[in-house]
Amino acid sequence: MPAAAMAVVAAADVIAGPGVGFLPLVSLGPAFAGLVGSWRRTALIGAAALVLCVTLGLYDGLFEERRGFTAMASVAGVTGAGVAAAVMRGRREAELASVRSIAEVAQRVLLRPAPKTAGPLQAAVSYTSAVAEARIGGDLYEVVASPHGVRVIVGDVQGKGLAAVETAAVVLGAFREAAHDEPSLVGLGERLERSVARELEGEKFVTAVLAEIGSDGEAVLLNYGHPAPMLVHEDGAVDFPQPPSYALPLGLGAHGGDRPLPHRVPFAPGEQLLLFTDGVTEARDAGNVFYPLGERAHLLKDPDARGALDALREDLMRHTDGPPHDDAAMLLLRYHGHGEGKSVPIQ
Repeated sequence: MPAAAMAVVAAADVIAGPGVGFLPLVSLGPAFAGLVGSWRRTALIGAAALVLCVTLGLYDGLFEERRGFTAMASVAGVTGAGVAAAVMRGRREAELASVRSIAEVAQRVLLRPAPKTAGPLQAAVSYTSAVAEARIGGDLYEVVASPHGVRVIVGDVQGKGLAAVETAAVVLGAFREAAHDEPSLVGLGERLERSVARELEGEKFVTAVLAEIGSDGEAVLLNYGHPAPMLVHEDGAVDFPQPPSYALPLGLGAHGGDRPLPHRVPFAPGEQLLLFTDGVTEARDAGNVFYPLGERAHLLKDPDARGALDALREDLMRHTDGPPHDDAAMLLLRYHGHGEGKSVPIQ
């Protein structure tokens, strides 16, 4: 672009003659260079612009008056400003790269990669940020193989920014500790409620769904105001098992209301359980139509859980034609399988 701008200005000056006064526009070259290039490249293009300015000035005979020197001063001034802008932009980019690397480390600490296998289950996780540059947000997930079975959580913190990340860290820290200690899922949920209530102020809250999967062909769910998970049967039928009563999210227990009741759902070999945040089901396309998750269950047919979840995530991105307007987390659980629809017996 800088070279093209200078070439156009030079051609216009030669054709139109010195009376029109195109010569100062040669400074467009270093101006464009300062927007995208390094300071060295900007300085080099600025030097080339000065040479071109002198050449055209001599050709037009402008140095016999002050117009030629004015044009040179214009090019030199714009070049200096472009170099300064390029230096500052380079520093900001370096700082941004440093912040991003720190954010990625924070993500690995906060949202650790889910284990590929946990007990009798195969697991896969997908996290899509609403902001392309973001790496972490208010959605959370975890999978823990405890003495009481495989326990998982998927949640969504109210709000955005660092405050949401801090709250997610509190919930995940409490869950990782209590998942091993608490013999019942209800006790685990009460531990989380106490931890969140101590940290949150006002009416902030965290919606979450907890699940416990053993080897008895059932999953126990505990729902704190979160979207019900999707259960995909071996024949492809889909259910969204609703809790027997709707409880308040974590952090709002002091406001009264019913406590969540654990409910059991069949979860046998060959079936899949998808836990997700509302960023999935509330994702909209250009026509303001919500993402039809239940109609996309057939995308989870890949024998590998990671490949199946990737296919669903890509379809979600196509539906929204880009990142969704809210963070979207998905956690897929299935029994170990060897080929589509087949599973190894639970030992």
